[in-house]
Amino acid sequence: MPLYLKLAWRNLWRNRRRTLISIASVLFAVLFSLIMRSMQHGSYDYMIQSSVGVYVGYIQVHGEGYWKNRSLDESLEPTVEQLQRYASIATVSEITPRLETFALLSKDSLTKVAQVIGIDPSREDAMTGLSKRLVKGRFLGENDRAFMIGEGLATRLGVSVGDSIVLYGQGYHGVMAAERIPVAGILHFPIPALDNAMAYLSLRHAQWVFSAPGRITSIAFMLESPSALEDAASQIRSIAGSGVEVMDWKEMMPELVQAIEVDSAGGVLMLLILYVVIGFGIFGTVMMMTSERQREFGILLSIGMSRRKLVTITTLETLMISLQGALLGVAVGIPLLWYFHLHPIPLTGEAAEAMLVYGLEPILPFSIAPGIFLAQSAVVLGLAAVCALYPLQVIRKLQPVAALRT
Repeated sequence: MPLYLKLAWRNLWRNRRRTLISIASVLFAVLFSLIMRSMQHGSYDYMIQSSVGVYVGYIQVHGEGYWKNRSLDESLEPTVEQLQRYASIATVSEITPRLETFALLSKDSLTKVAQVIGIDPSREDAMTGLSKRLVKGRFLGENDRAFMIGEGLATRLGVSVGDSIVLYGQGYHGVMAAERIPVAGILHFPIPALDNAMAYLSLRHAQWVFSAPGRITSIAFMLESPSALEDAASQIRSIAGSGVEVMDWKEMMPELVQAIEVDSAGGVLMLLILYVVIGFGIFGTVMMMTSERQREFGILLSIGMSRRKLVTITTLETLMISLQGALLGVAVGIPLLWYFHLHPIPLTGEAAEAMLVYGLEPILPFSIAPGIFLAQSAVVLGLAAVCALYPLQVIRKLQPVAALRT
């Protein structure tokens, strides 16, 4: 076998131009498949991470019936011990309790319905990076009695830092909630649906305003890895006990799951079409190489070389070309995809509007998961191995006399 490898390697570089063209065809095949698959996986990961990381979390614990009714009457009163046990789960990176409801916010004659969320400021910031969205004013403290609101909401109400907003709504068990609250900070969300409707209070202040001392409507969990979802949910259920509902992001956002499934089906179809194009490209290159070398094959068979040895050397040549092309494709793809992973492509026009409908920032992200590089290289190498069957059939049927006349 070492002799066959040496002969195959030397044969490749006897015609450098042909070999380089063949390697380039495999290189671009691998690169194109990497780019396409990276865009698909990057988009799915971004859709999930945006929804999970911005607000929802991978898992949430609610009072039984809360997710359906969204009423403070289905709120929870977790113990300190429970919160500590949740935080001690190995796969959980952050937890944050919240008190969520809707209320009317007014300034002079302007009124807007907003989602009012009581948060633990430090925990919320650790989980969602909320302080990074602050564009004016200051971030809430644990004992603050002030609002942080979205920039779009501030514009609609005509308020800025230092102005006061009147909150009017319904508290726990139907108690009226009314309070005049100053604005401490203004946040900017890239998603208009959030920017135009989000208002934050410190958790203690929100519990006081809505007459729900010690109560929360949800506990959101961020995980170390998405792959830990099932295990973490199982442990959370065992701690939560009865009278609560534990939901993962797939249950809370079925529309997102359906959108990913539909897009994935279309992506697989496009990928199959790309593989067909790649396969024919590689096959054309192999066919060209085989056709150019028929006279050479005839001479080798005429001087006594066995067909088995000739097939072995030719197959090794095809595999060597494919392996070099695949490795070079990965080598070119890694820095290229890494750059676009760090600097996603911004979208405009209808594509941007479609992303905003789903509440996502209009960008085209790329994934750099190692599995993408391994899978696409393996597929292209597999296609090359199938194409290597062509010279095998040509050599098996080749007549040396006829080949010498070509």
